[in-house]
Amino acid sequence: MAHPKRKISKTRRDKRRTHYKATMPTIAKDSTTGEMHLYHRAHWHEGKLYYRGQVLIDKTEEETAA
Repeated sequence: MAHPKRKISKTRRDKRRTHYKATMPTIAKDSTTGEMHLYHRAHWHEGKLYYRGQVLIDKTEEETAA
């Protein structure tokens, strides 16, 4: 296996790593509810689970039926 001939200094190593930055997650606005949420994630709003503007789970129906 290949080994480095000299030790890479901490400064040189850190210069290489400067390109790895933390970024803010992209936020989307739901067209039906107007709720802000992460892209490609389902989100709860008033007891309903929404994804891409459609209701996936409705907790209010389950509570009234039981």
